[in-house]
Amino acid sequence: MWTSWWLWPLVAVCTADSFLDQAVQILRVTPVIDGHNDLPWQLLNKFNNRLQDSRANLTVLADTHTNIPKLRAGFVGGQFWSAYTPCDTQNKDTVRRTLEQMDVVHRMCQLYPETFLCVTDSAGIQQAFREGKVASLIGVEGGHSIDSSLGVLRALYRLGMRYLTLTHNCNTPWADNWLVDRGDDEAQSGGLSVFGQRVVREMNRLGVMIDLAHVSVATMKAALQLSTAPVIFSHSSAFTVCAHKRNVPDDVLQLVKETGSLVMVNFYNDYVSCASEATLSQVADHLDYIKNVAGAAAVRFGGDFDGVTRLPVGLEDVSKYPDLVAELLRRGWTEAEVRGALAENLLRVFREVEQVSNQAQVPEEEPISLEQLGGSCRTQYGYSEAPSLHRRPGALLASLSLLLLSLGLL
Repeated sequence: MWTSWWLWPLVAVCTADSFLDQAVQILRVTPVIDGHNDLPWQLLNKFNNRLQDSRANLTVLADTHTNIPKLRAGFVGGQFWSAYTPCDTQNKDTVRRTLEQMDVVHRMCQLYPETFLCVTDSAGIQQAFREGKVASLIGVEGGHSIDSSLGVLRALYRLGMRYLTLTHNCNTPWADNWLVDRGDDEAQSGGLSVFGQRVVREMNRLGVMIDLAHVSVATMKAALQLSTAPVIFSHSSAFTVCAHKRNVPDDVLQLVKETGSLVMVNFYNDYVSCASEATLSQVADHLDYIKNVAGAAAVRFGGDFDGVTRLPVGLEDVSKYPDLVAELLRRGWTEAEVRGALAENLLRVFREVEQVSNQAQVPEEEPISLEQLGGSCRTQYGYSEAPSLHRRPGALLASLSLLLLSLGLL
């Protein structure tokens, strides 16, 4: 008995290594597609998006969660890069800022063609896999980026946006954000306004994934019930595991299951453990929980690297994905379930969004009402005459009477 006792630590180490070896073997065939990374925001903050600054060299970039060697070590084969503009740009320069953040992603692909391949569809992701490159896609984080304009929504789609987060940490004139649930913001739309419903329908028509990270529960439910394609939560975790209002409650997880949608687990400590510290194992708890409630087909990764200040021990940067996959295997996840979480679940949803899209269909074109728009610097082109066309008959008759009186005809 004593002879065998000292062998147990060695057996444990060997077993741990075998799970990591298996994880690496899986990742070599099915690399991870991460749902949300804020490296473009770091490039703005640190270098004002000047990629040719020697300090911005992505092969040696320091003090970020993401650079090219870390992506390679983490077997990241696909990345939705976040084109993020803060809420204080709303009603100001948000469209310009969004365009600049989308531009920096395109320039990353241009400057590092051996590493990044900018793609806009599910077939492009698979092409990047075959070429050993990181499929680079754009997610626009915050509905304020479209400035309440269906025309801007369509233009961003043409420039490569393939998901839009309906809100960030602020309401738009047409959708409510998660701070409403915490009592910090007032509900304005009761989830989605009539115009917000038009936005969702137009996203379906175009083939843009609807992202419900950051939105209120009412907005989650309204979008899940309205959308004709599956939706995503690009970087959210499970509310029952960590009762933070940014996370997804169980009744919404049921809707995720019913609609074939996705929850991409966020690694931010505050959403993982509801504390300033967290561990890789606690992230796996969220993945386990979502798998058990919504099904293995609903589970994904949305690390939020370079968009958060605190990350779990063991998941300090994008290189650590093999360790997370090894933990899932240790917990009894099948290879098929792991491949689904890595990439196949996302590819399925992306294909379904593409199948639902119908660009031959007439676009939504009814604009948001002028009264719903905020900001004091707006012009009113297009609104000055159009409202008169929608006046009630009584109002039109009164206006006509005043005109006739002024002309002395009554």
